[in-house]
Amino acid sequence: MLSRIAESLFWIGRYVERADGTARILDVHLERLNQMPLPQQRETSRQLLGVMGSRPEKDEIDLSDLLQELAYNRTSATSIAGALGAARENARRARETVSSSVWESLNTTWYGLTQHRKDVVGTYRFCHWVVERTAMVRGLSDTTMSHDESWQFLVLGRSLERADMTARMLSTHDVHAAGLSWVNMLRCAGAYESFLRTRRASFGDQQAAEFLLLDRLFPRSIVYALSDAEKCLTQLNPAYQRVGFINDASRIVGQARTFLEFHQTQDLMSELPEHMDRVQKACAKASDAVSRTYFSQADELSWVGEVS
Repeated sequence: MLSRIAESLFWIGRYVERADGTARILDVHLERLNQMPLPQQRETSRQLLGVMGSRPEKDEIDLSDLLQELAYNRTSATSIAGALGAARENARRARETVSSSVWESLNTTWYGLTQHRKDVVGTYRFCHWVVERTAMVRGLSDTTMSHDESWQFLVLGRSLERADMTARMLSTHDVHAAGLSWVNMLRCAGAYESFLRTRRASFGDQQAAEFLLLDRLFPRSIVYALSDAEKCLTQLNPAYQRVGFINDASRIVGQARTFLEFHQTQDLMSELPEHMDRVQKACAKASDAVSRTYFSQADELSWVGEVS
């Protein structure tokens, strides 16, 4: 497979998952932000932008600035609209590889952004629409594309981004002064019903955090997402090596997963910020390692004429 096609597929997976994760985070925080006094709303908006990796130019950040940066800014890949636009552009570049259904879904979603502006439907309905559209794209990619290298690159990007976005979501838990309810946090990840079926009794913050970090069967847990990324890397490079690892990406992802799975702690909540920072750094390093291994273009050879 051409490296440019593999790179486009990898970033389709990442951008679609980024739009979905950002929509979920905005949805769960929006109502609480609207109820805050203006000074606290501004401080919380700034903190949320920092957690999401956005660096606004303005010093005074209010709720409208937060929504513009994370939802509607088409020029920024950290916003929902920007991520969906980048996913569509990458699908256009890999048009001969993605299925017609995936392309049409991304294309329709991109043009649907105009009908889902803030002044037309509001941010709440916009976020729900994005979650539905990204779910459709994921479903179509899984059911209309052959599960070959092309699909593996797409799922690899999706898995790394999902681990990163779940870590960012958990990092927002203490952004609000009073803290965000873990029930709302579980609902944000679509995990509430699955969590209740596993617990069947009273629970607290520790159990909810453990579920979103460590559950091996829930697709949006960090351990599950990292395991999926490991499987994709193994499929892309199945060569066996008796000592060490095949590439840096496998090593980085494997270390992040095993640290979370086997690290024993009596107070997970106190260590949560440290764990989330480690996961985000690991996802960034793994993405860089994948780019170096599969996407880097060799420097073009240039002929130098004989010096007379």
